[in-house]
Amino acid sequence: MGTVIGGGTPSKKVSKYWNGNIPWISPKDLSNHPNVFTSRGENSITQNGLDNSSTKLLPQKTVLFSSRAPIGYISIANNEITTNQGFKSVIPDKNYPFWFIYELLKSETPKIINEANGSTFKEISGSKLKQHTISIPTSVEVMKYNSVFLPIFEKIQ
Repeated sequence: MGTVIGGGTPSKKVSKYWNGNIPWISPKDLSNHPNVFTSRGENSITQNGLDNSSTKLLPQKTVLFSSRAPIGYISIANNEITTNQGFKSVIPDKNYPFWFIYELLKSETPKIINEANGSTFKEISGSKLKQHTISIPTSVEVMKYNSVFLPIFEKIQ
C-alpha cells in the first residue's frame, strides 16, 4: 500500500541548516493550518540541513501523518517536503492512490491512537504503524473509484 517514512530535525544550533528553500513541517504547522494539502510550514531547511539530519525529502502526494503530539493530523504533500520526527508519513505505492491512503488513515486514526504507547504523550512508532492491521480492497477495486475521487481531490488542491 505504501512506504512509511519517519522525519527528523536538523540541529537548531547550526544556523546554516535553517531558512533554506526546502519546506520542513512539524505537527504544529498542521494544527495551525488544517488543510487537505500542505505546501510548507513556518520553517524551512537548507540542503545542508537535509544532508546532516535524519529527515527525508518526501515526494509530492506523500500522505503526512502526525504520530505524536498529537497523533492523527493528516495532510497531503502538495510538493516535495520534509517533516520532523513527529511524523510517520506514507509514500503511496503506484497501485494505491494518495487520496485512498489519506481517507484510509483518517478512518483508522482512532484505532491507531488506541495502539499507541507513552506516558507523557502517546506516540505510534513506525514499526507499530507498519504492523497495524486493516482490511483494504484490492488495488483493482480501489482504482475503479479513482475516476470519481481523483477529480475531487484535484479540485480541493
